[in-house]
Amino acid sequence: MSSHTDLNAQKSEQALNPVYVLAWLLCAVFYFYQYAIRATPGIMQGILTENWGHNPLGIMVPLYYVAYAGMALIAGFLLDRYGAHKTIPAGIALVTIGSLFFARGYEWLAITGFTLQAVGSIFAFLGASYIAARYLPQRMLAIFVGFTECLGMAGAAFGSKLVSIFLDPAGAFHVQWQKIWIAFAIIGAILTVSTFIVMPHGKKDEEEEQRQKLDFSSLIQPFRLIFSNPQSWLAGVIGGLLFAPTTIGILAWGASFFSKGEHISIAEAATLVSMVPLGWVIGCPLIGYISDKIGHRRPVLIGGSSLLLLSYISLLYLPTAILPAYMPPLLMGIASGAAMLPFSVMKEVNPPEVKGTAAGIMNFLVFLTSSLMSPVITGLIGSHNQNLTLADFHRGFMPLIVGIALAIFLSFFLRETGWKHSQK
Repeated sequence: MSSHTDLNAQKSEQALNPVYVLAWLLCAVFYFYQYAIRATPGIMQGILTENWGHNPLGIMVPLYYVAYAGMALIAGFLLDRYGAHKTIPAGIALVTIGSLFFARGYEWLAITGFTLQAVGSIFAFLGASYIAARYLPQRMLAIFVGFTECLGMAGAAFGSKLVSIFLDPAGAFHVQWQKIWIAFAIIGAILTVSTFIVMPHGKKDEEEEQRQKLDFSSLIQPFRLIFSNPQSWLAGVIGGLLFAPTTIGILAWGASFFSKGEHISIAEAATLVSMVPLGWVIGCPLIGYISDKIGHRRPVLIGGSSLLLLSYISLLYLPTAILPAYMPPLLMGIASGAAMLPFSVMKEVNPPEVKGTAAGIMNFLVFLTSSLMSPVITGLIGSHNQNLTLADFHRGFMPLIVGIALAIFLSFFLRETGWKHSQK
């Protein structure tokens, strides 16, 4: 890396640069925005089925996650090679174009647009992590990563609520579903321009990158470097195992668990499910702050994961009368903030020049873990059985409990990368 970059890194250790904080904030807002968009087809499921004659989510959702996971590997490399200014606004532009495609109202355009949004959306979290790791103080990395995930979960929760209000035919603000996508496109266009203006240029670094020979060896070097590091695999697997209870256990199966397993109303089930992303909003910045404050990653990761395990077991097995119904899912969401620490560790156990690629690979490994576990959970629960019981969910969720316990065990082998350790 150039001396220009090293000087920037040294300065960022001393003080927060408002321009870089604004750049990170715009990426975090992008993450909020794309999470709201990602949740919208699920809210529109009934309307889309009515318009197109069948439920399109069976095609749209798998395509989205395949595109998202695949792009995670490429996006990190692009960030490292071309910088934030050339890549992050382009990602927002793709999400904006995808919204316009969806607004046309045709199924094939909507599927194409949603897949485009997956390709662009990967630059939200990766971009925020890249800015935080490259331009902001190292001691505050976990805090910024935690706040980024906090905004993402807020986007999923509050964005879904707003969309449902606008779609309610009996509501005072009812609009056609296509107009919601037009509104998303307008927001995206504003965010694209704002991000293009604010994102750091890194001109000297760009000139250095352009002088480098772009051949196969230089393309695969960052991936070889990261994948050959056992700590990268540890961080990725731990992160994936800690994310799965939320992404699979709660967001995918939570409503069915509460309504069919615990026999409560759909409305109350939706409220209890929303406690988990609300807990993420609290837990991500809180756990990141604690980790940065004490200067250690591993003890906070193990402590948060242990709380996640206990809260998940209590959610599944404790009688509902023992604790308030909202308490276990809320605690589970708060404890899930520990899942963000492996993202910080992934950047810290690899060289600075591959921070973007490291973040991309981390996302890929997390999504790969969830993708491998999802069919196992579905098969154990028995998704084709219309009369699911609490025992079905207990059987189906057992791999998630084992996964959390395995993540705790693997965390003992994770290298300590907190700032106090780096000072030794």
